[in-house]
Amino acid sequence: MADEKKALHVEVAEKLIEALKAGTAPWQKPWNSKGLPAFQLPYNAVTGNRYQGINTLSLIMSGRNDPRWMTYKQADDNGWQVSKGSKSTPIQFIKLYEQRTKRDENGKVVKDDKGDPVKITVKLNRPIITNFAVFNAEQVNGIPELVIPDIASLGWEPLERAEQLIKSSGADIQHIPGNRAFYSPFKDNITLPLKQQFDEPGKYYATALHELGHWTGHESRLDRSLLNKFGTKDYAREELRAEIASLLIGNELRIGHDPSQHTAYVDSWISILTDHPFEIHSAAADAEKIYTYLLDLERKRNMELTSFADDKKVSSHLLTENDHISYNGTIFKVNENLKNGRLKMEDLSSGQQFILSREDLLYKNLLAAKLQKPEVLTIESLNTVNSEISEMEVNNSYQLKR
Repeated sequence: MADEKKALHVEVAEKLIEALKAGTAPWQKPWNSKGLPAFQLPYNAVTGNRYQGINTLSLIMSGRNDPRWMTYKQADDNGWQVSKGSKSTPIQFIKLYEQRTKRDENGKVVKDDKGDPVKITVKLNRPIITNFAVFNAEQVNGIPELVIPDIASLGWEPLERAEQLIKSSGADIQHIPGNRAFYSPFKDNITLPLKQQFDEPGKYYATALHELGHWTGHESRLDRSLLNKFGTKDYAREELRAEIASLLIGNELRIGHDPSQHTAYVDSWISILTDHPFEIHSAAADAEKIYTYLLDLERKRNMELTSFADDKKVSSHLLTENDHISYNGTIFKVNENLKNGRLKMEDLSSGQQFILSREDLLYKNLLAAKLQKPEVLTIESLNTVNSEISEMEVNNSYQLKR
C-alpha cells in the first residue's frame, strides 16, 4: 500500500528544518554585492501575482533560481511546453469565506433596490483546501527569458522608501547608543541603536523593519501574543513571524538584511517545527498579515499626501477659507466656505462682511490677485484709500455686516 501523501505544511516544515540546520533557510541567505536579494519572491508567470503564505516558502525552497511559476494549463494556453518528465511542485489555496445569498427570517431571498439577490460574506465552518501543481519557468520551453529589473528602474530609492514606510507607521522609535534593538509591548515603542553604529545603511532599516513587525502585534493592531519571556518557544514563535515578514518586506523594498542577527533562535525554530509542523503554516500566514498591514499604512500615507497635493493644486485656482488677498488698497479675507461655492468675506480695512459668489466680478479680480501672488499687505501698511466695494464688482452685495 502506498504511503499517504504528506500535507504541504509537513513537507515545508521538514525542508525548513534541514535548511535551518544547514544555514540555508530563506532568511539566512545574505544579499549579493549589487544590493539585490539572493532570490526573488515567487510569482505566477501569467498573472504576475506573488504567491503568498506557505506557498512562498514551498516554492522558494524548491531549489529553482527563476521566480516564475505556472500550472500546466497556463503554460499550454500561452504556447509554452513543460519539459517531459518534469516534476511539479505543490501549492495550495485555502478558502475561509464564501459569498452566499442573504435570506430573511422566513428563508426568503433578500433583494436590493434593483431586484437582485443580496450577497453576504460568510465564514466557513471548515476551510476548503484546494491543491495545485505548478511548474517553474526553468522546466518550461518557449517561455521568454527572465528580465530582472535593476534598482535604477524601480522608480524609487530603496532606503528612502524604507524611511518613509517607517514614518508612515507612526511608531514611537527611540535611538540609544548600544547594541540592543527591541520592541516593548508595555511601552508600545521601539528601541534601536544609533544609525551610525550600523556598518551599512540597509542593515539599520532591515533591523528597524524587523522590530516594526513586532510592533504590529500590539493589541490595538494585529493583536498577537507578545508578552513572552526571552528564550521560550512562544518568544521564538513571534520571532519566526517577524523574520518571515522581514523577508517579504525586504524583497518588496529591495533593502538588505543581516542573517546573522537571528541565529539565536535557530534551535528553538527547529524544535517547534519538529513538534508542531503546522506552526510554519500559521507563522507564514501571520507574516503575510504583517506585510499587508505595514504596506497598507504606506499606501494610506501616500494617498493622503497625494490628496493633500491635489487639494493644494485646486485651492491655488480657487478662493478658499483663510485666504488673505491684497487688492485695491485693502486686504480681503475668506472667513468661511458656504454652500454652492459662495464665500463669507471680510474687508479687514473697514470690517465689512459680505457674501461673495464665484460669478461676481470681485471674485474674479480677487482670484487673479491671488494667482499673481503680489506682496502681502497689512492693515497698518495700507495707504489711506477709498476701500468701498464697487457695485460693478459685486453684482449682489448682500448680508452686509459691520
